[in-house]
Amino acid sequence: MNKTVLAVLAGMLAGGGAIAAYQTFATPYAEVVSSTPITEKEPIYGEVVSSTAITEMRTGSRQVCEDRVVEKRQPERFGDKDGMVVGAVVGGLLGNQVGGGDGRKLATVAGAVGGAYAGREIDRRHAGGKKYTEVEQVCQTVTEPREEIVGYDVTYRSEGELGSVRVESKPGDQVLLGERDKIVGYDVTWRYEGQTGSLVMAEDPGDRLPVEDGVIAVAGAGTPPKG
Repeated sequence: MNKTVLAVLAGMLAGGGAIAAYQTFATPYAEVVSSTPITEKEPIYGEVVSSTAITEMRTGSRQVCEDRVVEKRQPERFGDKDGMVVGAVVGGLLGNQVGGGDGRKLATVAGAVGGAYAGREIDRRHAGGKKYTEVEQVCQTVTEPREEIVGYDVTYRSEGELGSVRVESKPGDQVLLGERDKIVGYDVTWRYEGQTGSLVMAEDPGDRLPVEDGVIAVAGAGTPPKG
């Protein structure tokens, strides 16, 4: 401490001004009127210890397909016309040999008509041409009971304690338990020598804030008080 300061102190103390000396050299403070926490949501996780699948029997439908070998016949060359044509010819020939004159004509026509009809019916009942096989995919819808996973019972560890929760999907190494408010700062209102102001601080300032050269002595103090 230099001689000038010592001289000032000595003069003030000699004049009975111990309190005045303290007030002269003490740090002034602004009064903290309010300090409101600023929060944001953060997730809460637990470390997964074990998980057990929960199942239920449910009825559901599904489509089942399979390949089958099917036997088929190739179509007739003229469908059901071959028998009709051949029957008409044969029936007409046979009718032509019956009777004579107009009777023979009538018999020929009748034989042709009857033969065509008979031939057509035979063709309709005919099994078809050459047989062959073909692979076809056959599908059908089946309804059946089946076991389905409806959730997982999870045992977790959070902040040194064990807990349990049921979740819909299989968890990984962590399970989401919810969310909570995290304090990220404080919105502070101060008063100093009849003036007020506000600033944001990382920590709770308590009841007062130091003032240096008329300025709030904290980082990011905002508008300084004027005294």
